[in-house]
Parts: sequence; C-alpha cells; structure tokens
Amino acid sequence: MLQVPFIRDNQKLVLEGLAKRNFANAKEIIESVLEADETRRKIQVLLDNTLAESNALSKEIGLFFKTGQVQKATLVKEKTGKLKEQSKDLNDQLNTASKNLQELLYQIPNIPHTSVPSGQSEEDNEEVFREGAIPKLHSEALPHWELVKKYDIIDFELGTKITGAGFPVYKGKGARLQRALISYFLDKNTAAGYTEYQVPHLINEASGIGTGQLPDKEGQMYYVGVDDLYLIPTGEVPITNMYRGNLVNESDLPIMATGYTPCFRREAGSYGSHVRGLNRLHQFDKVEIVRVEHPDNSYKALDGMVAHIKGILNELKLPYRILRLCGGDTGFTAALTFDFEVFSTAQDRWLEISSASNFETFQANRLKLRFKNSDGKNELAHTLNGSSLALPRVLAGILENCQTEEGIQIPEVLVPYTGFSIIN
Repeated sequence: MLQVPFIRDNQKLVLEGLAKRNFANAKEIIESVLEADETRRKIQVLLDNTLAESNALSKEIGLFFKTGQVQKATLVKEKTGKLKEQSKDLNDQLNTASKNLQELLYQIPNIPHTSVPSGQSEEDNEEVFREGAIPKLHSEALPHWELVKKYDIIDFELGTKITGAGFPVYKGKGARLQRALISYFLDKNTAAGYTEYQVPHLINEASGIGTGQLPDKEGQMYYVGVDDLYLIPTGEVPITNMYRGNLVNESDLPIMATGYTPCFRREAGSYGSHVRGLNRLHQFDKVEIVRVEHPDNSYKALDGMVAHIKGILNELKLPYRILRLCGGDTGFTAALTFDFEVFSTAQDRWLEISSASNFETFQANRLKLRFKNSDGKNELAHTLNGSSLALPRVLAGILENCQTEEGIQIPEVLVPYTGFSIIN
C-alpha cells in the first residue's frame, strides 16, 4: 500500500507510474485520496483540540471544588460533558474518514520501478536473458499429459473423480519425482542461507490484506466461510506474514526464509489447450523464498534471487528465459518482477515456472513491518519473494524435454533424490 505522504509529495511520479500500469481513473482516485486525507486530518485537529480543551477544563473543576467555588465547578463540568459528546462524535467521524481513506488506498497498485517497460500485456514483456539449447525430440515425442498416461505416473481423471478438474493424483515414480523436486529445491535454498519453515496452509483476512491478496484477489482464493479463513494461493502469504507487525533491528537484516506448501487457486475463467494437464492447476506444490531487506539493499537482493533461481535451472539443464514484466503485466503489489519461463519442446511454447519480485515498502506498509535504523528511527523494510520453484510446469518441462525413445531421463542432479535415473 502506498503511503499518503509519498502520494502527496510525489503526485506526478505516482500518476506516471500508474499510467505505465494502464491504471484506469488514476487522476481521480489520487485526488480522492488527497481529499479524504485532508478531511481526516481536519477531523483529527478538531478532535485533538476538543480533547485538549476538555482536559484543561477537567483540571479547573478540581481547583474550583478545592476552593469552594461549587457553582463554577458545576458549569465547567457541564461544558466538559458537552465536549466529551463532541469528542465521541468526532472520533466516530475520524474512524469513518480513516476507513474511507484506507479503502481508497487499497485500490491503488504499487508504483513500477523505473526499469519496468511500458506495455499492455505479456506480449510487451522484455526478454533479458536466455540459457540452454532446446532439445531435438524423437519423432514420437508426446506432451506431458500423454506421457503421464503412458508411464502411469499422474492420473488427472482420478483427481477429477475425487475433487474435480485441476486436482491431479501423482503416483509411483511421478509422486517420487515430485517429492524429489521439493527436497532438492529446499536443499538449494537452505544452502544459500534461507531458513526453512513449515507454515499453515490457511490464512486469516489480516494475512491476506498484509501481502496484498485482499481485497484485490479474493475471487481467485478458496474461502472457508464457517471459519472465515482462506486457503493460501502461495507460500509467500504465510511466510511473509510471520513478520507482520514486527519491529526488527537493522542488524537482523536481511531476513531470509523458505518453505514448501501446496497452493490453491480457483483460476476462474481459465480454459483452452494452453491450460491443459499440468499447465494450470487448482492445487499445486511450490517452494518459495522470501526476503525482508534494508531499502538500500533490496535491488541487489533481487539480483541475488534471480541468480539463485538461474543456478537451479542450470543444474536441471532445462532451456529457460527471463522476462522483465511490463507495467501492464506486473502484479498489483510488485514494483519490479522477473518471470522465468522454461521451454516445452513437446508443446512448442514457453511455460512460466517462477517469478522474483521486489515489493519495496508496499507490503511492509500493510504489514506494519519496520526496522530501527542507525538513527534510531523506525523505517519500513522492503519485502521480496520468488518461486524457487513452482513444481507443475517444472515437472512438465522435465517430462517433455527429457523424454527419449527409452523413457524419461531424470536430470542427474535429481537422481540422488529419486533413487532412479529413468521413468520407463
């Protein structure tokens, strides 16, 4: 969430950033925010003055009673009673004004970093890196949704029977490969200095608001109405919310956390061949990395996260590219995002398998996540997160790119985790 003083002092910058995002009615909502803040501040001044007058008169009442001036004390007491009523009314007005301001601020996305290119959609994203040769497959190569049937390692129909479409059942070597990837990703992350956590898979409303899923994306989340809880769309949410409301020392930074979770997304409106098989699921596994950083170091940290994910993909020997997302494709909360895509040779298309983002203070302002700087003042931290990695499309990439006439060759780095080198 943007801070009101930042908006007030940087209106041109904010409007230019929102224009880069193609954010509709930017000028109108910024004007509404400033008007709402002005209203809130005026009410606050009236309330403060009323309370100050009431407190001063209350002290006079005691003095009048002590000196026997009962009539004066009674008159002042009546006045303080009226002031208390005014204070209560002003406090109610202040709460309403603050709520109105908060609701307006919730509608405004983060301001893109200066390096973010303009653009409307994913077609305008900027490729910044590419690695790995695209393999030449044999003439009978298959897409992964056919391969999993051939080798009996994932059952989409059984998942539909149990729950519905988008909830596959992994079996045999497919389940073992899935588990191997999770363990491998976690081992790589912890070796890089990230502390591993196991976190809840349901969150409360405050957690959703803290990282920006609410009130922006509630339609994409599964909601448990009886308990007023949400199934997590990504491990970023519970991991980042571990630090909600915290005041940390500057010496504690950076904070680096990783965790494996299942993720749940309704993916409403997702149809067609591009979402077939593992390409888009309602439940999937992901290993996440999260960082809490000093503002001066956050973009260096983002570069480090990108390099870390590159290292994993290089070890898996998968062809991939990195995209800098344009303004129109950058997520609501992010200032800068790099997407990783693996090339699926059997599908002849790129599949997104990771993203690494810097949110600057946007999440920290919602979370009230601060650190005490060297001057002893409280300052908002920067938060970052990345998928390291999302499993379904990584698995699809391995199945499709590593298929041979003899079977699916397991990447060498995973063999110690799987216990087998081929699926046949």
